[in-house]
Amino acid sequence: MLEHQGDISDAILSGWIVTWPTRLLALIWLAWVVSWVVASFWSGRTKAHVRTLDSWVYRLPILIGGILLSPWTSRALGESRLYDPGNGGTYLLAVVLVCGISFTWWARIHLGRFWSNAITHKEDHRIIDTGPYGMVRHPIYTGLILAILATGVAVATISSLLGALCIAFGEWQKARMEEGFLSAELGQEAYGLYRRRVPMIVPFLTVFRAAPKADVESATAKSSAKSNVKPKSAP
Repeated sequence: MLEHQGDISDAILSGWIVTWPTRLLALIWLAWVVSWVVASFWSGRTKAHVRTLDSWVYRLPILIGGILLSPWTSRALGESRLYDPGNGGTYLLAVVLVCGISFTWWARIHLGRFWSNAITHKEDHRIIDTGPYGMVRHPIYTGLILAILATGVAVATISSLLGALCIAFGEWQKARMEEGFLSAELGQEAYGLYRRRVPMIVPFLTVFRAAPKADVESATAKSSAKSNVKPKSAP
């Protein structure tokens, strides 16, 4: 048990978050978290969402990863670093981290009021396939995975690497769950066409063949026809 205030402070402010140059990574993450929370108030009204209980499929690995990546886990386990990336290597990984979170912000701004921290269907939601969403279907998750892997490699402990992998897996799981949800909410045909054209997480990786031009024109025509039909009032 910690009996003195100084001991508590040392336990909280310890490890890679206070040791330079990895402290730089912690400061970058802190700036991102604060800005992301502030921006969360800029979002449209939610029409439908995934149940909280179901969301534990991706929330649990992210939570476990966060615990493993924390400096307190490494301190409790008495871990030593597996390798030393050096100042130059850490600064390079910090650049990768900035690139990752910058990609999330580009996607966040491009998505506008359709953004949500959870898996939701916003009012008047439509498929966004331009900007970063023309490169990958889930650019925010892509950026976060890149940023968290860079952090784990820079900290260079077993727990940090496992934690980064757990968080990356959780983000991938979230993307998969969001795929099913959006397909059901926005329509299998329209979202399926988007899936065939754009990779899910890794840019420039075409898992599905590109949709023929005729299919694109057909889907566009059907979408336009549906938009001209007045929806029936809910009973």
